[in-house]
Amino acid sequence: METLHLILLLRYIAALHMFAAGSSKECEAPSSPQCYRRNNESTVYDCEWSMKTTHRNVTFDLYFGDIKHEGIRETHAQINEEELIKYRRIDIWVEADKGDSVCKSTKTSVVLNETVKFEAPQDISVAWFQKQLNVTWKAAEKYPAFAEVWFRIDETKPWEKRLNTTEFSHSKMAYQLAVGNLQKNTSYQVKLRHRTKVTRNPLWSKWSPLVIVPAALEDKLEVNVTLEHLEGARKVTLMWKPVHHAAAVTGVTYILRDTQYSGGCPCKKKTTNLTNRTEYTGYISYSPVNFSVIATNKAGSSPTAIKHVPAEPAPNLKACNKTLLDEKLNKTNCLEWYRLQDGDLRLVARKTKRDMNAFRKGIMDYVGYIYFEHLCINERPKTVQMCLYYKKENVPKIAPQDFTFNETHSSITLSWNAIPTEDRRGVLTHYNVCSVQLSSDDEQKQECHHVPASVAVYRLENLMPVTKYNITVAGVTSAGEGPKATVTLNTQLINPITERLTFGLIVAFLFIFLLLVCKCMWKRMKKKILPPLPTLPILEFASQQTKNRDMLEEKEMVVTLQQLHPKDAVETTTQLNIDIERPRVSDRRRGNALSPSSIQQELRGSKEEEMPDQEEEQMLALLLYRNRLVFDMNTD
Repeated sequence: METLHLILLLRYIAALHMFAAGSSKECEAPSSPQCYRRNNESTVYDCEWSMKTTHRNVTFDLYFGDIKHEGIRETHAQINEEELIKYRRIDIWVEADKGDSVCKSTKTSVVLNETVKFEAPQDISVAWFQKQLNVTWKAAEKYPAFAEVWFRIDETKPWEKRLNTTEFSHSKMAYQLAVGNLQKNTSYQVKLRHRTKVTRNPLWSKWSPLVIVPAALEDKLEVNVTLEHLEGARKVTLMWKPVHHAAAVTGVTYILRDTQYSGGCPCKKKTTNLTNRTEYTGYISYSPVNFSVIATNKAGSSPTAIKHVPAEPAPNLKACNKTLLDEKLNKTNCLEWYRLQDGDLRLVARKTKRDMNAFRKGIMDYVGYIYFEHLCINERPKTVQMCLYYKKENVPKIAPQDFTFNETHSSITLSWNAIPTEDRRGVLTHYNVCSVQLSSDDEQKQECHHVPASVAVYRLENLMPVTKYNITVAGVTSAGEGPKATVTLNTQLINPITERLTFGLIVAFLFIFLLLVCKCMWKRMKKKILPPLPTLPILEFASQQTKNRDMLEEKEMVVTLQQLHPKDAVETTTQLNIDIERPRVSDRRRGNALSPSSIQQELRGSKEEEMPDQEEEQMLALLLYRNRLVFDMNTD
């Protein structure tokens, strides 16, 4: 009977053992726990482990030697150092309780105070410097750390690994690490982890998220500026080329600033324009402006591209009649004072509550300022006044510089450099150019000429050859004339060849002129002394042959006399009937017309033979030529 009871007990123990064994197979043991501090100054220990089961009712008991922390429902826990043994070695393990089974991890022997594990790197920033990539991230403690950096160009390339000690920046509370021998014009993928160098048992942190590093922006942007002139303002457009693709993989932002307070009117709060476009349009006043444009990406920024827009040209800048320096301004007014320095205008003051008092105290006598007065209309500036301002004026400090000359026998050309603005000490109204003839025996008389302030060249003419002159040039302001630049020189001797050539040309001209005058006078005298002859009368004789060829028919000639008088337009006509008996002529002459000379001879012959009486002689005398008589001879 006892033997039977013993057998039944052994079978029960075996069943319990088999049940326990089956239960242990269903419960997988968790991993050994790791307990550490986040840095060497922390007083809290973080413990973590892992387990494949996802059963919701699983609880964990964490053991630190004889110290037990039970009822933990996650695979990690935080324990304060007051509850732990930190400075001596102890065994730690974890048990998982599923309700129907218990699983226990292996034990790990550690000294808790010597174990530190940082969190994964956070707030990572990258920047290119020469051929190095500077990586910066948030420091876990105030001591240098050890870092492992992996990088590659893209997914198709293998990872490259670099191990190095970081530098700790107290000002930034960050770790810094330089990765060398990289290509600046290439983008990279980077990840890293770090660990402490202070304790004996440091643990690597988890990997940081993947960081995309764009290529470096090494080149300065090429900015082009175009201006459109408006009334009292200028419309400015800035354009530049986009950066290359490798530098823009994470995006590019362009930062634009100007010295005239862009984004509104002058004298307002300065703003910065951020844009991802490659163009900017705005409005500026007549005063000078400097634009700066920078391209930025995740790895750095480009060199600053500065574009200077000078002040609106004002060649005839006049003195200010009135300024608003001592008047109260409203929100739409803005006053600016610039001082000319190194060939450009440098801002001295704007009228605001902060700097106007300093300007009043700092403004100097005899110093010129360019005064601008602006208005703000619909968020756009408009310049309403631009003039030259002096608190107090004086005569120029120096004479015109680099005084040069070029003389001839009758003139002298003078040139000089304008007096610098800082030495004028007032608004330069004009230059005085004076000359004195020193070689004259008469009383010396000074001749002065006013030359505009914008002109630095003048020509003295109508001077005497081979004569000494004393010439001075001085700048003049409203306060008076400044120091003079003086030179004494002699005009040149006339060149003999040039003189002879000039004299010959003059003589030739006079000769031609006299010849033309004589010709005109001769024509006038000839008309009075020898008046033009009238056209000789044309005598037409109509011969009529008679039956007897030896006899000529008597002909009757009618002579018409016309007298033209310059004062009387009446025409007088006298008809004379003269019967002339023609002599016989030969057959050769009978068939031809009589010439005028033969007619005159015939008339003279007939006068002697056939007109004995006085009346016929008078009538024949009318046939002779008289002044202002025109006669016509017709034959019937």
